[in-house]
Amino acid sequence: MVRLYIQDAGVPCVPGYHGENQDVEFLFNEAQKIGFPVLIKAIHGGGGKGMRIVSTPTSAAFQEALSSAKRESLKAFGNDKVLIEKYIETPRHIEVQVFADTLGSVVSLWERDCSVQRRNQKIIEEAPAPGLSTELRADLGAKAIAAAKAVNYVGAGTVEFIFDNDTAKFYFMEMNTRLQVEHPVTEMITGLDLVEWQLEVAAGNPLPLSQASIPLVGHAFEARIYAENPRNSFLPDSGTLLYMSTPKPTHIFAPTYPLAKSAGVVNPESCLGPPASANSSLEIMPSLRVEQGFNQGATIGVFYDPMIAKVVVHGRDRTEALRMLRKALDDYHVVGVSTNVEFLRTLAGNKSFIDQDVETGFISKHFNELFPPVSVPEANIYARAALFVTLRDQRQQGPALTTPWTSLTSRRFGGEKYTRTINIQTEDMQNETKVHVVQISDSLYNIVVETGHKPVHFTSVSAQLLDQTTLSATLNTNNTRTTIVSQPPHPAVPASQSPTTMERLHIFSEGHKTTLILPTPKWLLSLGGDLLSAKGALRAPMPSLIVELKVKAGDRVEKGQAVVVIESMKTETVLRADAAGIVKSVGCKAGEMVEEGRELVDIEADEL
Repeated sequence: MVRLYIQDAGVPCVPGYHGENQDVEFLFNEAQKIGFPVLIKAIHGGGGKGMRIVSTPTSAAFQEALSSAKRESLKAFGNDKVLIEKYIETPRHIEVQVFADTLGSVVSLWERDCSVQRRNQKIIEEAPAPGLSTELRADLGAKAIAAAKAVNYVGAGTVEFIFDNDTAKFYFMEMNTRLQVEHPVTEMITGLDLVEWQLEVAAGNPLPLSQASIPLVGHAFEARIYAENPRNSFLPDSGTLLYMSTPKPTHIFAPTYPLAKSAGVVNPESCLGPPASANSSLEIMPSLRVEQGFNQGATIGVFYDPMIAKVVVHGRDRTEALRMLRKALDDYHVVGVSTNVEFLRTLAGNKSFIDQDVETGFISKHFNELFPPVSVPEANIYARAALFVTLRDQRQQGPALTTPWTSLTSRRFGGEKYTRTINIQTEDMQNETKVHVVQISDSLYNIVVETGHKPVHFTSVSAQLLDQTTLSATLNTNNTRTTIVSQPPHPAVPASQSPTTMERLHIFSEGHKTTLILPTPKWLLSLGGDLLSAKGALRAPMPSLIVELKVKAGDRVEKGQAVVVIESMKTETVLRADAAGIVKSVGCKAGEMVEEGRELVDIEADEL
């Protein structure tokens, strides 16, 4: 019914089926009429929940996606009804913030581009949308206002459009009847408090400003910080935030600007206007907001969305705002769970993103650029890691008693120099490096890093720990101040050859995070035994709820066949067999919570 109102108001809609009939075969027939690929979407959906893209035009593929979308929708929204729409293959996601009062007034607070997504969920947003002509901006605003008026809408709303990059046409997708996660970017370009506007409208008051007075100033970005592993298909992570250090914000709310009439930024009839920054009399200072839901020591659970925080920046133009965003992400450090911070930093520096060439398939299109091969750390990173371990251990030991021996600085019976060799491995356990540290005076060291090619020497290195996580060191006349955070293994986990049972060093330097591992000593391994080294098992990639178990012991499975459906952070994930074979055993049941690394299904692969 709403779709009919929208169409009657002259708002273009994506071809699709939005009726009540939810019969599987009927929906599949409708999908065939629309033409694959199609999008299955929960009618009560949002945030990418209950949404599946079906490219394979078979009943089996369609039914699997439909079943998953309905399950996820029912859990998230209490309703499993879906709609079917044509999936536009090179789209941008552009949405318009609207407000309407009880007196019949409706205004647009400009648009946002939310195209860069993973799992159909936004991770970075900006306002205004880049690359739009003033005519197109006017048309989007006018259509959004028409959509709100068509349903007599009151309050804050977001009218979302799919923009087809191939045809330069846009289509109404949905209207979210609320403020959204990304509303701060609209506040930053307008200087308005949208929550205050909501309260004014709810009280029955008129909208605080007319369309002619709403500013459009500069450019803003929002990056969503998630507890997830981008290199593992963006699967969510959970655990305790052992360490968190964030950039210092300049603002709690948006800065205020003069009204648009005085700044000369808006044509009240057509919603047109250049950014107010074009007015040389308006001074715009770069600004940063950090909206955070968790602090150091908090636990990220498995039952809620894994978003940790939002980093919001504003500048005079898109170039300055991007520069602010990259700097803020450089200064955002988290240890304890995997995050997307470094991925977002790479994204914000990607040439195509800088050049405004965005679409919802951006990540897959630029996958190789966004996920370059992980390189072996440079020798100076190993040197800093070894210095950190040496200084930390010396500080922890300290002189137990004041004796004549403690007055003999750095003297040993085997010689007058304190020496130590530290073995360090990369996170993937593929490279091991020996670092030799020789203390030649109180705070002066010689270091040799055995890189595998030829040793790298750092002589007369001045170093000290400023606090538990900050190393100050001078390597080859290069003064560095490095944040290094130690993540010890859980005390209840026995020692093994698995990297999850070893101490990790997280090194934040020059905008990059490097994780190195201190291997478990052999004597400790002999006490623990490797409990996590079973082969041929399908394991839980994260703490999860078993939604559906599709096999039992003795079943035959083919490569790629769905075996287990799990849920974590309100997101379903299908685990598939990586080889054809026979199910030897099943280590879980539907409805059970399982920990990361739990063996779920053991498959004996066919002999080749």
